[in-house]
Amino acid sequence: MVALLRRFAPLLGLILALLAPMPLHAEQQDIAAAARGVVRVALVATDGADAYFVGHGSGFAVAPDKVLTNAHVVELAREERNLVIGVIPSEGSKTYGGRIIAYSPGNDLALIQLEEGSLPVSTFYAGAVADGQHVTAIGYPGTVDRAQGLGLKQMVEPLATVKTSGNISSGRASQSFDTILHTAPLAAGNSGGPLVDDCGRVLGVNSFGSISDGNDAEFGFAVSWREIASFLRQAGVASLHTVVPCRSMAEADAAEASLTQREAQASEQKDRAASQARDAALARARDDAERDIITARENAMAGAAVLLAIAVLGLGAGGLFYTQGKERQATWLLAGGGVALLGALGLFVFKPSFDGIDERVKMPQDKGVTANSAFAWAGDNICKVDLPRSRLTVSQPNDIAFNWAEGGCVNGETQYGADGTAWQRTIVPAEGNYFSSSRFDPATGTLRVERWLPDLDTMEKLRALVKDKPIKGCGSDADLLRKIATLRSDAAALLPAQPNERIVYHCQKGRLAPADEAGRADR
Repeated sequence: MVALLRRFAPLLGLILALLAPMPLHAEQQDIAAAARGVVRVALVATDGADAYFVGHGSGFAVAPDKVLTNAHVVELAREERNLVIGVIPSEGSKTYGGRIIAYSPGNDLALIQLEEGSLPVSTFYAGAVADGQHVTAIGYPGTVDRAQGLGLKQMVEPLATVKTSGNISSGRASQSFDTILHTAPLAAGNSGGPLVDDCGRVLGVNSFGSISDGNDAEFGFAVSWREIASFLRQAGVASLHTVVPCRSMAEADAAEASLTQREAQASEQKDRAASQARDAALARARDDAERDIITARENAMAGAAVLLAIAVLGLGAGGLFYTQGKERQATWLLAGGGVALLGALGLFVFKPSFDGIDERVKMPQDKGVTANSAFAWAGDNICKVDLPRSRLTVSQPNDIAFNWAEGGCVNGETQYGADGTAWQRTIVPAEGNYFSSSRFDPATGTLRVERWLPDLDTMEKLRALVKDKPIKGCGSDADLLRKIATLRSDAAALLPAQPNERIVYHCQKGRLAPADEAGRADR
């Protein structure tokens, strides 16, 4: 037996490895989206018409016109008047100048104000960081620039970032300020760049690394969210942050499938119970109807018997009076007896039949649904996020207002197009680098919003789809509905199949408070 186990040990090991749960890996779409807000922060010395590259670091946007970086990255710019700060995005064709508006060497943070331009804003994760958690450092390590032989011209032009991955090693923060220790490889030039989780949310700002044998850092230290939040608050910057834990789309799909299965089982049990209740109610209704008919038949028979007795008495008395020559009285008695006889025959013949039981059975009507089996969602609704079914990366799990009108008009301004039994609409915003697709099911009151965070080139192509043919207002105009359907199919050809976010809402009747009215389904 032992020999047999030894023989098949490798195969058993392979099977166990395949059955073991797979570790969570970064969603590359989310890391790529996070990288679009990362910039190279370059220091350039000017001497008349000449310019000299002095050094560089990394940074990322915390507002469309503000970049967060390390204090030591821009320290020389505070001391040397002939140094200028250049902010070079990772995509596009434009670079921007900047100036320091907040500086905190105590926790190695600085804030740069762009002189012009706008950048994609990063979202922070404000929850607890787990030991061993997978992370990615994004920035512009100088070793890569040197290995590629980049000159000054290439280094001050938009260039893709470099991403390195590692894990959190908690419990060993720096003594000067709160940091996160991690194993994502860093090099000179990574300073000021973000350390992000697998959903692309910023956990910290890479500040410095350990040095081993004169090589680049084997371990990195990132300034923690706690330090960043205080710094940005003092600088008057409202950051985007979330506490929703990160999970992959595969995990969200599995959770939704499990929930759907449980709900289907619960619904089946509910339907079975409702069917049993209906059967019981039907049986009671039939019993009541049968008792009513029996009572009615007995009443009819009793009435017929009484009328028959009256008829016999009337006819008998009429005959007697007729023989006595009392013709007038005899006529009335005979007529009355005849009427009573006809009445008795009528009650007997037309007494209720047992065949009429089904007509008398009355079942209570379900008034909770409309004639087409859809709940009446028309009017104002509040839609609440179903977190177990959703995958949120950069959005907040806020309630949203959803005013639904029959025919697919949402919030009085956005027309949805029919898609089977549901209604769907894609939205290309005039500003911001996201694209969304919403789907509302009137049968259940479920609203599903999927969001993509595409690159700048894809975003420009998406906006070009509606540039010359805007889709505005509500209505059943055939041209409007055709534009809605065309936009959906054309956009699908430009986007990956998997979105960055999927937010599932369940709607219920009501209105948001005025302070919360910013939450709209079409934003």
